[in-house]
Amino acid sequence: MTQAILLGLLAGLMIGNGIPHFIKGITKERYPSVFGGGPVPNLVAGWTGICLGALALAAADLPAEPWPGGVSIAVGVLLIGLFHARIGAFGRE
Repeated sequence: MTQAILLGLLAGLMIGNGIPHFIKGITKERYPSVFGGGPVPNLVAGWTGICLGALALAAADLPAEPWPGGVSIAVGVLLIGLFHARIGAFGRE
């Protein structure tokens, strides 16, 4: 159960963080990221986050622990969403 919770939380964080970067990349908008603020670095950062989150989901064994894993995914997405909505990656509100 611990594995499903931890990997589910990681997957939620990674996918929740990857989606806005991917969207900003494909819409050619600037957005701060680790790789730079341009569209291409954001596309790469978003794609990487989504892929890593998918790998964490695959390793989480969610069929064995659907409730704890699912709740931890939702909590991960909520936490990264609150992070971006409140302080953001570079401390700007």
